[in-house]
Amino acid sequence: MVSAAEQLVSNLNFAAFAKADELKKRIWFTLGALIIYRLGTYIPIPGINPDALAEIFRQQQSGILGMFNMFSGGAVGRMAIFALNIMPYISASIIIQLLTTVSPHLEQLKKEGEQGRRQINQYTRYGTVLLATLQGYGIAVGLEGTGNVVTDPGWFFRITTVITLVGGTIFLMWLGEQITARGVGNGISLIIFAGIIAELPAALVGTLELGEQGALSTALIFALFVMAIVVIAFIVFMERAQRRLLVQYPKRQVGNRMFQGDASHLPLKLNTAGVIPPIFASSLLLLPITVANFSAGQGPEWLNTITAMLGRGQPIYLLIYVSLIVFFAFFYTAVVFNPKDTADNLKKYGGFLPGIRPGERTAEYIDYVLTRITVVGAMYLAAVCILPEILISNWGVPFYFGGTSLLIVVSVTMDTVAQVQSHLLAHQYEGLIKRAKLRGARRR
Repeated sequence: MVSAAEQLVSNLNFAAFAKADELKKRIWFTLGALIIYRLGTYIPIPGINPDALAEIFRQQQSGILGMFNMFSGGAVGRMAIFALNIMPYISASIIIQLLTTVSPHLEQLKKEGEQGRRQINQYTRYGTVLLATLQGYGIAVGLEGTGNVVTDPGWFFRITTVITLVGGTIFLMWLGEQITARGVGNGISLIIFAGIIAELPAALVGTLELGEQGALSTALIFALFVMAIVVIAFIVFMERAQRRLLVQYPKRQVGNRMFQGDASHLPLKLNTAGVIPPIFASSLLLLPITVANFSAGQGPEWLNTITAMLGRGQPIYLLIYVSLIVFFAFFYTAVVFNPKDTADNLKKYGGFLPGIRPGERTAEYIDYVLTRITVVGAMYLAAVCILPEILISNWGVPFYFGGTSLLIVVSVTMDTVAQVQSHLLAHQYEGLIKRAKLRGARRR
């Protein structure tokens, strides 16, 4: 028997979309905000020699700066006002969430609902300003030490660079919040998504040009595209995978009527953390290395050693990257899903897992199952994200093909489409309610 909700979803089409005025306004707002972001990636910071910068970046684009440049939509290569992108905000979010687990004050704020969430968001904004200031100053100093990239080095250039980069990051943070509130999808994820999508055409053209020049064989290029399709299908399958726990509700009597006990499911996603772990891991790896790459060979010996050890494809880099992904997969899962609260809610409404005692035993069982599937989810994330590192180090693939970029693109696309579908479904329900009211009025 098909449910009413499934019937509504099956009837969603372009005609229903054309009638959803609120959804169309949200989509247009989202597109307009992303266009503004893309325009900002072409506005350079003052005092930069673009030709010298392009030459420096051309020598280092195969390294970790190339990945950072893709996340920022090419803003790093042009040293635009959005060169820091949204990464300081993500790093600040990581720090605040880590502190939430050890700070009683932040933990209490987290339990206070909407008011506490706003206060935590305010702390995250303060942390974003601090991290963006430190990164902006480091980039300014690094640019001054790279030949003739800066036309007029000095404190005036450093101050203007810091103000420009911090202002760009704060604007992107605000823009992402506006997209989340007034648009469709998660604003922060969509900004990163837009940057990756904007760089993919140039990356594809570069790959085809290498094939024409003989640097890459036709068979290898074809295998890469086939592998990309396979990886996309694999990501979609894993992102939709769930472990469903059977939930039974006992019989209940309402007045003189006895209602049969219902059975439901508690869905546990295989990858509860979503795309957050690779983004967090990338931001933490990019945080200390971005500035070091600008002064490679001219800084302290220990800094050059660390930069070389953390280069793309190096064993230590891969080990740290995988470790961070696994850590954040478990950490973020623990943040967004609390087995004890879930068990308490089931007990409150009379639900129970067959064969499991309600309360503490149910929480322990849910935590046990969640831990096991999170292991599989973390392994899946790590495998997908290190794929481009192997391609680059062994076959010299010239761009960040697959892996983290495809994971972000596919996950954000699925989440955004799900939100569009939910808005259309709500619009369908509103239409049904209005029709029911009209029929009731006619009968009266």
